[in-house]
Amino acid sequence: MSKKFPEYNELDLSAVNKEMLEKWDTQDIFQKSLTTRKGHPEYVFYEGPPSANGMPGIHHVIARSIKDIFCRYKTMKGFLVNRKAGWDTHGLPVELSVEKSLGITKEDIGTKITVDEYNKACRVEVMKYTKEWEELTRIMGYWVDMSDPYVTYDNRYIESLWYLLKELYKKDLLYKGYSIQPYSPAAGTGLSTHELNQPGCYRDVTDTTCTAQFKIKNPFEEFSQFGEPFLLAWTTTPWTLPSNTLLAVGPNIEYVAVQTYNQYTGKPMTAVLAKSLLHTYFSEKDASLSLNDYKEGDKKVPYRVLDKVWKGSELAGLEYEQLMPWVKASNNAFKVISADFVTVEDGTGIVHIAPTFGADDARVGKEHGEPGLTLLDKDGNKRPMVDLSGKYFKLDELDDKFVEENINTELYSKYAGRFVKNSYDEELTEKDDTLDVDLSVMLKLENRAFRIERQVHNYPHCWRTDKPILYYPLDSWFIKTTACKERMMELNNTINWKPQSTGTGRFGKWLENLQDWNLSRSRYWGTPLPIWRTEDSKEEKCIGSVEELCNEIKKALEAGVMSQSPWPNVDLNDCKSIDYDKIDLHRPYADNIILVSESGKPMKRELDLIDVWFDSGAMPFAQFFYPHISDEDFEKVFPADFIAEGVDQTRGWFFTLHAIATMIKDSVAFKNVISNGLVLDKSGNKMSKRLGNAVDPFETIEKHGSDPLRWYMITNAAPWDNLKFDIEGVEESRRKYFGTLYNTYSFFTLYANVDKFNGKEPEIALEDRPEIDRWVISLLNSLVKEVDEAYTNYEPMRAGRAIANFVNDNLSNWYVRLNRKRFWGGGMTDDKLSAYQTLYKCLLTVSKLMAPIAPFYADKLYLDLNSVTGHEDFESVHLADFPITNEAVIDKVLEEQMYLAQIASSIVLALRRRVNIKVRQPLSQIMIPFVDEEQKQNIEAVKSLILNEVNVKELNFVDSTNAVLVKRIKANFKKLGPRFGKIMKQLAAAIEEMTQEDIAKLEKEGNFNLTVNGEEITIELADTEIVSEDIPGWLVENQDKLTVALDIEITDDLLKEGVAREFVNRIQNLRKAQDYEITDRINITISSNKELDAAVEQYSDYIKAQVLGDSLTIAKDSVGTEVDINDELVTISIEKNKY
Repeated sequence: MSKKFPEYNELDLSAVNKEMLEKWDTQDIFQKSLTTRKGHPEYVFYEGPPSANGMPGIHHVIARSIKDIFCRYKTMKGFLVNRKAGWDTHGLPVELSVEKSLGITKEDIGTKITVDEYNKACRVEVMKYTKEWEELTRIMGYWVDMSDPYVTYDNRYIESLWYLLKELYKKDLLYKGYSIQPYSPAAGTGLSTHELNQPGCYRDVTDTTCTAQFKIKNPFEEFSQFGEPFLLAWTTTPWTLPSNTLLAVGPNIEYVAVQTYNQYTGKPMTAVLAKSLLHTYFSEKDASLSLNDYKEGDKKVPYRVLDKVWKGSELAGLEYEQLMPWVKASNNAFKVISADFVTVEDGTGIVHIAPTFGADDARVGKEHGEPGLTLLDKDGNKRPMVDLSGKYFKLDELDDKFVEENINTELYSKYAGRFVKNSYDEELTEKDDTLDVDLSVMLKLENRAFRIERQVHNYPHCWRTDKPILYYPLDSWFIKTTACKERMMELNNTINWKPQSTGTGRFGKWLENLQDWNLSRSRYWGTPLPIWRTEDSKEEKCIGSVEELCNEIKKALEAGVMSQSPWPNVDLNDCKSIDYDKIDLHRPYADNIILVSESGKPMKRELDLIDVWFDSGAMPFAQFFYPHISDEDFEKVFPADFIAEGVDQTRGWFFTLHAIATMIKDSVAFKNVISNGLVLDKSGNKMSKRLGNAVDPFETIEKHGSDPLRWYMITNAAPWDNLKFDIEGVEESRRKYFGTLYNTYSFFTLYANVDKFNGKEPEIALEDRPEIDRWVISLLNSLVKEVDEAYTNYEPMRAGRAIANFVNDNLSNWYVRLNRKRFWGGGMTDDKLSAYQTLYKCLLTVSKLMAPIAPFYADKLYLDLNSVTGHEDFESVHLADFPITNEAVIDKVLEEQMYLAQIASSIVLALRRRVNIKVRQPLSQIMIPFVDEEQKQNIEAVKSLILNEVNVKELNFVDSTNAVLVKRIKANFKKLGPRFGKIMKQLAAAIEEMTQEDIAKLEKEGNFNLTVNGEEITIELADTEIVSEDIPGWLVENQDKLTVALDIEITDDLLKEGVAREFVNRIQNLRKAQDYEITDRINITISSNKELDAAVEQYSDYIKAQVLGDSLTIAKDSVGTEVDINDELVTISIEKNKY
């Protein structure tokens, strides 16, 4: 046990980081935090698996800090908190990274490189930055067990996924279907709707849009009276126009016919479009122009709207000519149909339908017997006009006979092989003309384009490649999540979402509009879909375990559908004891396994992989290799008490966890969840290396330490709000909070070591301690209560801010500052001992309260404080118990009294600054208009404290309705505006008309009723802004319910006392500069100055008492340090008294 509390000259939090890391590693503190809680109730936490194929960034620090906070807190509350790390190892990010590093594309896999070689490269790539992740995790203080992580490419993990898929299969929740799905040509795979709804997937893009003219073949008589009749349809994707087979109108929408001219060709025409959208295309200014006066080339085009109006239902059945007759279509094509999804929000009110490129399009096409325009490839498969790479099929890729009989090669060949988006072709840039432009120009020349323009619209992009997606017909396997939608919504209502709005809004709305989960992925590195089918698809098997697959392989070998075992190193006669290291369930090995059906037919595996989000969403089960864990043991770790990830996981990991748990266990997967916001740069822009605004977490922690980074990120904004990261904020946290706490500790140790305080002295009873000690102990326990409640409610910002407020405003700036003299000189009196015991208790408690957020310095502070006292023998604060509130010592009246003292002092000090009157200059009086007797009594109780703090002689009370002080009130528009927008102007006027009595009542009761437009409205004090008018010779200010008036007249006596206080300040500075001990007594010599001598003589005893002076001499000539006292120069010298 040390005899002295550790002292250090400066606070180096980076050094503290390293010191505590070494201690934690050497003493295995993390493991001890688990072993010491064995047998205690378990708090279940799930770690969302990151992917180690990319470097961790600053945004990972906040997400991992949030997780760490509540795991540490719950450990200190007595729970066993196991924290198993995990790695997300499959999926597009890895594959795309490997393709880039190998210089290949997806099409090269299987030709230039084998699937086996490719997947081996993926296995290496996915763990590329594991060491960096582990190091960041370590240095930022995130305690998670990385020694035995779950890894999603592990065969046992994959087996668990197969088990879950078979459970879904047995419940008829797994099916295969052909439908329009989001598809990423750049990634070469379909996407699920939750992937498409990741933040940032929908982006504003500027594209060429075209309002096309579809010539009516069987027009109404009215349509044929002026030029050719056309239906107008607008599209943001002109590349889909060659696949148009239907036009849709809204059955109840009104349509009109407009006689006009085509602006590009000058040809007369009759255009049909929605009546409400007429002036989107035709200017009201041109309505008076004559059709007969128009000449080709005129900038203004006349038009005439026919009087008759047609409902959409009346237009249904009209036929039109194929817009681009490249490929023959079915007999049901090129008709007008009615559809409920047609709106008049934009476009023409007539929707172009291409059933092969839109979900709604495919649905209405199917309803009307029009399957869409398809081609036939060399293998005899029906295909849409666009291939999987995102380009129009080339003629030599299609069936020769089909081309001969169905394709106008002269027209089609001009565009064959063209990519529908320039971003799909590496040789093209956005500056090159797009297919949309070329097709639109072609239509323009053929008198089939009414308007072509560039427009900004919202378009979905692939979440991994950042390139546009297509809606594409795919043969995919789906999970029937819609069958469990209602149950998912019910269970979601039981989850504690932070913020709640994410659960009811973003997540809740997502569940309300849930679609079936597209499980299939056309890739190579991932979990294979465990379904084997016969060639005719009439028989199939879903495999749910390695043992089951082993038995099926034996059957297949016996039936002769396989000639040799795909697992040569495995004894197939012992399927229950397979060595998982001797098999690989990935492609191509799973593809090479051929099973046998019940009727004896060969069965091949469906080549799809499963959505990588299923991998991570199944982690509650697969991390324990479920079902290779007893139900009893599994129930101990399911569901999670707490998870946390970024808001981008709302429709990703959060959804897949919830969906799988609901379908498998009819349960939530997690009870509490924090969805943290994004980390942006200080200007609110997304961080990226490309923009040069990314922040390196390793450099930041090396320079500043982890604690101020964590503290800044947690206390600057609520976790669920976006954080505009500013490195200056980290430094400010270090300076303001940690610097203040360090200075408070240093003050304590400086005097405690002098007085040999060791904490073993008899405890001074609380009732025997001074009022200010009882106040800070009361406030400390109120703090414990608030912080405990904040952590319990998953509100770390509230906890951190409460701790900082206590340390900065109450402990340091109030308690320590007002009690400095109690620690100075003399022996160990009960009063001094009380001060030591009180301050020690506060510091020790704060070290525990802050430990979850700032684990490094909290531990350092805790150990330093216990190094002498031995009050607690834990090896670390993280093995200690969380403080418990002592309700008996909480005195809310005393806390309110001291709060009023602090507010009153703050107001007076602010008024002094307004007129540049130093605090050392005494003033005569302050006046406080009290709102009620309770407030008056509370202020009276701390009257002397206020006067000493602000250096004022007297405090007088007046009634708040006294005419001496006049207050003005106005509305707080930020508060009231959102609630009373329509009558805000009248409400603001009513507030400004409130009388002094009304204002006094509002301040006293906290609310007030007003009548506005005959309606009674209740306003609260926070809904208003109250200011007090200054009166001659006084300054007036108010805060909350307290108003203070300060008399700023300075008399001659007050001026002299102020001069004396200035001398005390300068002499104390000299003591410090000359390194005198705090107990050294001195002799003082001051040079004579006619403006100051009288003050020095009058207050000589006061000055000596304050600076431990034995003598004070005024000399005509004095050698020493020249100082400025109220703009007068004097010389001061001090000498240590040796006797």
